[in-house]
Amino acid sequence: MEFIIFGFPSLQSFSTILFCVFLFIYLFTVTGNCTIFLLIILDQKLHTPMYFFVSNLSFLDMSSTTVTIPKMLSKFSMHNDVISFLGCFLQMYFFVVCQASACFLLTVMAYDRYVAICSPLHYHNIMVRQLYISLALTSWILGFASPIAMIILAIRLPFCGPNIIHHYYCDHPPLLQLACADTSLNVVVGSSLSAVILLLCFSLIVMSYVQIIRSVLNIASSKGRRKTFSTCASHFVVVNMFYLPLIFMYVRPTASYSADIDSLVAMFYTVLTPMLNPIVYSLRNKDIKDAFRKKVCCIVPNVCK
Repeated sequence: MEFIIFGFPSLQSFSTILFCVFLFIYLFTVTGNCTIFLLIILDQKLHTPMYFFVSNLSFLDMSSTTVTIPKMLSKFSMHNDVISFLGCFLQMYFFVVCQASACFLLTVMAYDRYVAICSPLHYHNIMVRQLYISLALTSWILGFASPIAMIILAIRLPFCGPNIIHHYYCDHPPLLQLACADTSLNVVVGSSLSAVILLLCFSLIVMSYVQIIRSVLNIASSKGRRKTFSTCASHFVVVNMFYLPLIFMYVRPTASYSADIDSLVAMFYTVLTPMLNPIVYSLRNKDIKDAFRKKVCCIVPNVCK
């Protein structure tokens, strides 16, 4: 009827400190991503394909952290480490939805940068409103559809033995270890799904950046090369922070699963990447900073005097 989320057994005596740290991370993540999301909606200058995709990514980051961190905070503050059977599978489903949607969305963003840099004269003819909205919508639809088979197979398994999940949220590999039946089909489906999504999307992104680098190197002036590189540097940083830990986690043999190592690696794409995305996209982006400054000046005019 329920599972116990084991979390960080070696850090149980630091629950108060962990609560404060993760509460700060959660508030910072939600505030930062919500700020970027609202700025892009409210500022007409940011109504472009690139920032439309960034706003979707910000919403995904807020959703992803909301799926996992509040339960962690409940565990640290009230020692509530119990999650219901249905709650566990719902958490796992929506977490996979957020991660899969982000994979597809980052691939779409790489295509947007490829068109902008490799075909700048045709960019506005190619990336019309109908196309970029359709690309974002497709990313969401594929994200919601991709984990359905994996979840259906997992929820049909009998769980009659230990109910302690050696992780800080309900994830597919540690959950399968608790099943009282053969999980080979579940492993094949889960691993295949992860490999197809992660490796296909990552390969497409790499191919896009190979073409981008070729185009940039053909630019005569060094100033032009730096300016062009800066337009896609933020996306490249986010891709590496997001994909590399995910590939390590899910595209490998299940026999190599380690609760301690995997919990640490999972921190990158569940906690750190959503928290750092607002910093990456704001500190390196003049348009976002200008939009933020303009809105602050409208709300608090004395600050800009």
